[in-house]
Amino acid sequence: MSASTINSLEFCLLAEKASGTTPVAEFARLRADLHDASGELSWAFQGGRNSEGLPQLSLRVKGEVRLVCQRCLTPFTQQINAESRLVLVADEAQAEATEERLDDESIDVIASSTSMDLLVLVEDEALLSLPLSPRHEVCPENSQAVVGSKLESPFAILKKLK
Repeated sequence: MSASTINSLEFCLLAEKASGTTPVAEFARLRADLHDASGELSWAFQGGRNSEGLPQLSLRVKGEVRLVCQRCLTPFTQQINAESRLVLVADEAQAEATEERLDDESIDVIASSTSMDLLVLVEDEALLSLPLSPRHEVCPENSQAVVGSKLESPFAILKKLK
């Protein structure tokens, strides 16, 4: 087992903690959505139990990643500051039933594992925190954006070729 692999139930029952910092370059799925693989993510896990006594992992992920603005197509830095609570159950069938019973959007219910990779959960949380359509608040003046300018119609360009 690697340093980031845990027995999730044991981790929660013993109220253990784990934390670290991992370069963005090590997260293949996350890297695919980014402009580049620069930066790193800091993460922390805390095991315990929720108010009903169910095993629960608390996760916090912080860092910066570089995205491409969908408006002006220039890179920009996006802050990641995500927290989540994961309630652990025996299997997927029990996860669905428990999620319905808890009826709390702030809690995710997942199946426990004797070899749970914490970095997979960190990457999942980082991916979930990315905007669907990344954009600057205000695009830079010198970007090659066509924001607000009128483009020539592709049909007008074709007509000129005639």
